Amino acid sequence: MVDLRKTIFISDVHLEEKRPEITAIFLQFLKNCGPFVDALYILGDLFEVWIGDDDDTPIYREVTKALQLATAKGLKIYFLYGNRDFLIGKQFLRETGCKLLPDETIINLYNSTVLIMHGDTLCTRDVAYLKARKKGRSVILQTLFLLLPLRIRKKIANTMRVKSLQHTSSTPLAIMDVTQEEIERIMLKQGVVYLIHGHTHRPQFHEFSLNRSTMTRIVLGAWHERGNMLVWDESGKKTWLEF
Repeated sequence: MVDLRKTIFISDVHLEEKRPEITAIFLQFLKNCGPFVDALYILGDLFEVWIGDDDDTPIYREVTKALQLATAKGLKIYFLYGNRDFLIGKQFLRETGCKLLPDETIINLYNSTVLIMHGDTLCTRDVAYLKARKKGRSVILQTLFLLLPLRIRKKIANTMRVKSLQHTSSTPLAIMDVTQEEIERIMLKQGVVYLIHGHTHRPQFHEFSLNRSTMTRIVLGAWHERGNMLVWDESGKKTWLEF
């Protein structure tokens, strides 16, 4: 049997100290990315929270080292910011060898043009979240936050996580999901028929017609109890795998 070249996509791993079993699965996943993997794309929220590259939490140091070993062996790893880890900075990228990509990135995947995103900006009905996102992405606020002592940043992060949980538990799922209008707008704007994103934790293949073309939107799953990934091989086959 011939091994085909392949590209792997994951999102919403949400690594944190409270879930060491997920960290173990992720570390083993990295080790299993063999020579036929052309690239690994992490579409945001690799970490549950990231408050600065100087965070000395043991689990983060362990993951950073594992990513460094993977890229040193030749694995190309590309990363997009999520809504949990947008404070990942130059030190992390330098230490791991990962390459940061813009929020909306177009890639050529075995002769198919594909748009990849985290997906949070597609949730246009969630106005409260989008306002908070805009505030959190302020360069000035980020700079001021990163100047604070690590212990204070951890306290602030914990407070923000509580508020985030309150928002998600009190907001209807329909509001927090993507809107079809925004999906169509962004795909037409970027001139693609394929879109891959995460964020919503609702893994599925969606097909719809737009301007006489068949459009495909692929939503990646979250790593709640197990790992999962999308494998797109050089023949064009797309496969979900859970582990």
